[in-house]
Amino acid sequence: MTPQGTITVERMDGSAAAQAVDAFRLIYADVFAEPPYNESADDVAATFRRFRSQTRKRTFRAALARTEGGEPVGMAYGYPVERDTGWWDELTEPVPDDMRREDGHRTFGLMELAVRAPCRGQGVARRLHETLLEVIEAERVLLNVHPDSKAASAAYQAWGYRKIGEARPWAGPDLYDVMLLGLRAQANAHRGG
Repeated sequence: MTPQGTITVERMDGSAAAQAVDAFRLIYADVFAEPPYNESADDVAATFRRFRSQTRKRTFRAALARTEGGEPVGMAYGYPVERDTGWWDELTEPVPDDMRREDGHRTFGLMELAVRAPCRGQGVARRLHETLLEVIEAERVLLNVHPDSKAASAAYQAWGYRKIGEARPWAGPDLYDVMLLGLRAQANAHRGG
């Protein structure tokens, strides 16, 4: 794949994302086969079994980037963290109760953000992130990132995320950095206040 021309980013709800599942799967399989993730075909299949149920959530939101020719090059998706989430329980060190408090609207969980290698360094990830966050009404965004994914970690930090701990969200040896972005503070900073 060679990026050509303009890259467009389309915002999607769950129904539209479910219809574009092949594009999401292609991007995911391509990006997460790379180190440090080294995901196999079985890992991709498991992710997209979850994706099917995730897209059925009324609050699911996604963004998909394509070249002028329609080639899928990047994606981002997530949904608000539910009141009874186990996300906070996965942290290796506890966080204050006020940080853990969820009501089904307070925190948007960014499940995936990925850009295929030929299109990296062109602002596609930032555009996906901004497009996705434009339509959410959460106070903050929560995500996990592999600490060996230096470019992703650096991008999140540049966008205002801060590391709040480490977690082992999946069975396996790797600890992931848990990062949080306060949206109210970010909006005030952009307005100059």
